[in-house]
Amino acid sequence: MSNPLADMEKPDVIFCIGTNMTECHPVAATRLKRALARGAQMIVADPRRIGLADMADLYLPIRVGSDVALLLAMAHVIARDGLMDEQFMAQRTRESEPFLEHIKNFPPAWAETITGVPAADIERAGRIYGLADRGAIYYTLGITEHICGVDNVQSLCNLMLMTGNVGREGTGINPMRGQNNIQGAGDSGALPNNYPGFQPVVDPANQAKFKEAWGREVDLENGMTKVTALNLAGDRIRAMMINGENTLLSDPDRAHCEHALTSLDHLVVIDIFMTDTAQLADVVLPAAAWGEADGVCSNTERRVQRLRAAVPPAGQSKPDWWIISEIAKRVGIQGFEYESAKEVFNELCELSTIYHGLDWDRIDDGAYQWPVPEKGHPGTPRLHEGTFPNGRGIFKTPSYRDPAETICEEYPIWLTTGRRLASYHTRTQTGRAAGIDYLLSEESLEVHPDDVTAWGLRDGGWCKMTSPRGTVDIKVQATSRSPRGTVFTSFSFADVPVNRLTGSGYDPITDTAELKVCVVKVEPCETVITPKKVG
Repeated sequence: MSNPLADMEKPDVIFCIGTNMTECHPVAATRLKRALARGAQMIVADPRRIGLADMADLYLPIRVGSDVALLLAMAHVIARDGLMDEQFMAQRTRESEPFLEHIKNFPPAWAETITGVPAADIERAGRIYGLADRGAIYYTLGITEHICGVDNVQSLCNLMLMTGNVGREGTGINPMRGQNNIQGAGDSGALPNNYPGFQPVVDPANQAKFKEAWGREVDLENGMTKVTALNLAGDRIRAMMINGENTLLSDPDRAHCEHALTSLDHLVVIDIFMTDTAQLADVVLPAAAWGEADGVCSNTERRVQRLRAAVPPAGQSKPDWWIISEIAKRVGIQGFEYESAKEVFNELCELSTIYHGLDWDRIDDGAYQWPVPEKGHPGTPRLHEGTFPNGRGIFKTPSYRDPAETICEEYPIWLTTGRRLASYHTRTQTGRAAGIDYLLSEESLEVHPDDVTAWGLRDGGWCKMTSPRGTVDIKVQATSRSPRGTVFTSFSFADVPVNRLTGSGYDPITDTAELKVCVVKVEPCETVITPKKVG
């Protein structure tokens, strides 16, 4: 996230795409509401008429998976109408000439045939963002969980670079993280291609640095992604440890995932509850919950914050760092002789360039946003002020690609998935709260009222939804929030395992699954499922 959360109140134009912020990030969304109250304009692009769309000056109901086409056409309008910040482009970017030549091929009339959005609205969107003095982009998993997720993000970066909307108050490109410490996990090296602090594994200087620090040989090549690991389970991968993730519910193509996990010789799960995934494990190690352990969290705006135990760990549960350290010591790996979370974090600060100016005691009041490269540095609330880390911002030239699957005679309906306000992720925690369960006790499929009639369904009745990978039975909810020909549901409920259906493709660069698009057929059925309480 290039700009701090406080900047969400300061744009004069807000572009939200692939983010249902009022449900997935409701606290942050209050800042956008303040900006709107002060006169900001907002463009919202989403296949569903989400809550943000009702507040928008311009709503673009794009077809699922067509984001690149929309963004190319907006860039076309900005360039054609002379709305670029040419001084910024000359001073702070490169590869602009091939990019500007590229986008001549993608006018709004072309994009209308792919996105379903009227060309006039695409023209208007390009002009509103192009004319902004302070234009800010916000996105979440609706942009990244596609086979073209990297192309989507690069297309948004192109808009930002064309208009100079970066490195200033109320601007930037701002991904809202999907969970509370996703940013911190990446910062700490929980990525197959980076050491802590986003230092590339394949850089010989980094290899030498970590070899010396850890006193052992280090990998000379990037590690494998989880997708690859699951594909190789039972073959090259014989054992696996899953820490704090309910993989069986949250990953695509549940049948493939379950087959992979049950093919292992040994599966270890570290979690605070006996999740669906934990029930497949050979060993379950009970972890301390967030209120039971000291630690550090880096949030969506890169703010590094202390977590303090409020109560002792329940039963025999232990902090995650302790469990992992003890496993390492028991298999003979040196260097895990930590006595506290403080020691772990201080090692991170010593080895990570973005944390180098911090230590456990300096983050006591959560005042710092990384990078903090040296002691005495005040932190960096706003990235890219004056310069980019690599000198110049680089324009890319993506082209539109269809999703991995497109609708056909057998599967004529688009399915897109997401989250709901009252059921966080796979309900490992929220599913155990009676009050939250009262708000949303079961899953449903959002279907446009005209489709309910056309497909022989009944509002409140049941239907059978089938993809090339599986079938689920689910209750029907008639609503005009979903457009005709597209249905929506979440993956939160174990008794309606929607991810049996998803998983047709992956982004070739990141291995991110295309959870936001798959094709299905929907038929009426008489099944009645009594929702199960989470264990």
